[in-house]
Amino acid sequence: MVSKRVLAAGAFALSSWASVQGALVQKQGLTVPSYAVGNASTVRTMFTNSWNAYREYAWGHDDLQPISKTYNDGRNGWGASIADALGTMVIMGLEADFLQAVNYTAYIDFSTSQTPDTVSVFETTIRYVAGFLSAYELSGFVHPILVEKAKEVADKLMYAWVGNNSLPYGYVDFSTNSPTITTTNIAEAGTLTLEYTKLTQYTGNQTYATNAVKAAAYIASLPDPLPGLAPQGIDPTSGQFTDAYITWGGGSDSYFEYLIKYPRLTNTNNPIFVETWQAAVDSSIKYLVRESTVGNWTYVADRDDNGNIVHVGSHLECFHAGNWMLGGKLLNNQTYVDIGLKLADACWNTYASTATGIGPEVFAYFSSDGNYTGQGTPTADQLAFYQEHGFFITASDYILRPEVLESNFYAWRITGDTKYLDNAAAAIQSLNEYLYVNASGGYAGTNDVNNVNSSLIDDTESFWFAEVLKYLYLTFDDPNHISLDKFVFNTECHPFLAPPAGAYATPTFKTNTQGFKAVGGPLPEISPNSFLPKSINSILGLSG
Repeated sequence: MVSKRVLAAGAFALSSWASVQGALVQKQGLTVPSYAVGNASTVRTMFTNSWNAYREYAWGHDDLQPISKTYNDGRNGWGASIADALGTMVIMGLEADFLQAVNYTAYIDFSTSQTPDTVSVFETTIRYVAGFLSAYELSGFVHPILVEKAKEVADKLMYAWVGNNSLPYGYVDFSTNSPTITTTNIAEAGTLTLEYTKLTQYTGNQTYATNAVKAAAYIASLPDPLPGLAPQGIDPTSGQFTDAYITWGGGSDSYFEYLIKYPRLTNTNNPIFVETWQAAVDSSIKYLVRESTVGNWTYVADRDDNGNIVHVGSHLECFHAGNWMLGGKLLNNQTYVDIGLKLADACWNTYASTATGIGPEVFAYFSSDGNYTGQGTPTADQLAFYQEHGFFITASDYILRPEVLESNFYAWRITGDTKYLDNAAAAIQSLNEYLYVNASGGYAGTNDVNNVNSSLIDDTESFWFAEVLKYLYLTFDDPNHISLDKFVFNTECHPFLAPPAGAYATPTFKTNTQGFKAVGGPLPEISPNSFLPKSINSILGLSG
């Protein structure tokens, strides 16, 4: 095992940490060409069609089932789609819908799950806690009930930390306030820092940030199979990894994502987060980056427990392109940006190559070092597809995931290359052509992205509202609105206000001594050196 603090590309410099605080990310002076602006209105209509269907058939529940016109409760029945949609409504200017959603939120009972399920700490944090706090900021700090409800559910989630454990367990029984004592993974345990730092800022309770940060820092402190690249499984009881599997895909993904986002959001003077992220990317470039033997597409391979390179990729993993670009800009490392752009192109190729123009859940490829995919021998059809496209599909479904569109958004905002606008426009057309149920049903997933006549999946995941439609809308929106130089996005695409680029003073917050009210109420008391502007218009990049 090798310490991640031994960097694959040389010693870490403190100046790299400082640049995270001050570097600009977006291409300066960027504007959306007139021919493309109308796509934002199209996406807004997609949102309202979906939202009207949710409100009619699934209001107060987690997901709409658009085909059968009913609902399901996979996130404990508190209305996950409402939490996930709040910020998107503000950004799109849907005030009436937003106020209705805030009013619903005020009456959610988080004292117990509304379903028999235990509560996922990770999934609940990134949706409910983040959705409420992001909407609180975006809407001008005038709905403190959103902070109160975030605190209410977070207080229950804190029971995931037991005794002296640095790591939380993954699930909590809200009826007994007891965690499920079992192993978890680094994504579940290490993707909480943005949300709970924000909650600490607005409540004055340090427990939230302390628990989240100590979990991520603990994972970052453990010795790894490759520098910076923590394996996937981890046991909160023993504090040890349970396997050696390395991936930027599900189960690991957002742990790596937050390593660079947390220091940008907080101006922390602890360099372990930037240092570990940089080591992870350097190690990935050295040991995991592969090019396909057809098309020379760039991918990041997995590494299994035995040290074998596994030539697989996934829709979930495709967030890495945007994350590498973001970190590259923050660290002034053009190599990271350039490889991130290649990864984004390869991920977009999984869209451009299918019959529907939508990318699959999981895919595989071959490279010069071998053809091992861990999934058996490819079929003749898969081999033929590979010879044409440089990858082949191993799981053909699409459940309204955002990650390819997320990285495409970062590529546009960072480079200004209009091909990324063309990509997003093509995705909008495909989503409308193949996933639209009807005017009263909204949108559904598909079982086979390479079959234009495929059956649909009767579920509108909450992240359709939080991520897919928000990333698409922001791609065509004024780049100064929700700028990457003013906001850091959580893994569910909930934007959080960040210190202004170029500012190095650590912000401090004071508790809102006025208390929380159902709706409305005073702004939180902010110290003079805080980064929060006095005007919400200046935050959002609007005039006036």
